[in-house]
Amino acid sequence: MRHPFRTVLAVLALAALPALAQDTYKIDPVHSEISFKIRHLLAKTSGRFAKFGGTIKVDTADISKSSVEVTIDAASINTDNESRDKHLKSADFFDVEKYPTITFKSTSVKEVAKGKLEVTGDFTLHGVTKRITIPITNAGTGPGMKPGAVVAGFIDGAVTINRNDFGIKTYPGALGDEVAISLNVEAGKVEEPKK
Repeated sequence: MRHPFRTVLAVLALAALPALAQDTYKIDPVHSEISFKIRHLLAKTSGRFAKFGGTIKVDTADISKSSVEVTIDAASINTDNESRDKHLKSADFFDVEKYPTITFKSTSVKEVAKGKLEVTGDFTLHGVTKRITIPITNAGTGPGMKPGAVVAGFIDGAVTINRNDFGIKTYPGALGDEVAISLNVEAGKVEEPKK
């Protein structure tokens, strides 16, 4: 007769198996980029955010169990023009005093082709949350710059949002409604503490 305590231990061990396949990575903002483009009159203006961070959890056994969380410092917007950046931080646009962060929290991750992912989640900007899907390429993992370090790459991410959906409606006509966002992320693997 099987001992009931051993049976319970076996069930608990099996339940823990998926977690063992999950690796955690911290976004490296020095080697990553979150940028955007928007039409201004007849041309396009681009910018980026200098301060952001986040966690990517990759389930190597089942990619659909992976997850992403990102937080961006809205006041770190940089369009290489101090006067324009100051205006963008004001209540006319991002209103960074009232809404200091821009966030994304995934609700699902799907591999649609080899190395091609669709990450769906809740995107919060200017106090408004919308569900968006970001196509991105999983560039895989490899050795980092430091001995024993492991990095992961998620590149060529692209999504277009409508600024009106997030309550940013300043200068209609002069500014385009659509904002194209580009993502290129390098993240370092977080090593589990040794027991």
